[in-house]
Amino acid sequence: MFAYVSFGTNDLARSTLLYDAVLSQLGLSRCDTSAEPDWEEWVGWGTYEQNGLFELALCVCRPQNGQPAAAGNGTMVALRAKNWSEVRNAHSVALASGGVSEGEPGLRPQYNPDFYAACVRDPDGNKVAMVCRGFTQEQNG
Repeated sequence: MFAYVSFGTNDLARSTLLYDAVLSQLGLSRCDTSAEPDWEEWVGWGTYEQNGLFELALCVCRPQNGQPAAAGNGTMVALRAKNWSEVRNAHSVALASGGVSEGEPGLRPQYNPDFYAACVRDPDGNKVAMVCRGFTQEQNG
């Protein structure tokens, strides 16, 4: 459904630090956009191949209109984790990198018995969830 999701930022270096830390915990690395002419104000993680022909990415950027970035009220992006440990690690590194907790790691049975998640806000106030489904208890390994 999506090609990419983008969050605006007022401090690209600070946001990049946080997302490098969080997304590495979920097995994602930076997109290689070195062949693109206008990517100085954008950083992306996920898939970006053949100049974006194949793309599935989360990006942070300075708003193109030159106005300050602002978080959307009710806006949240949920990132898939393979296990509960990835959720906990991503939440922990987000906090260590300037994020603010919006929900500690844990089961959310009000959504579903297997809905394990944590939520953070990045330094610009954007809300990100890390979600693992399919388990109702801790997995080994």
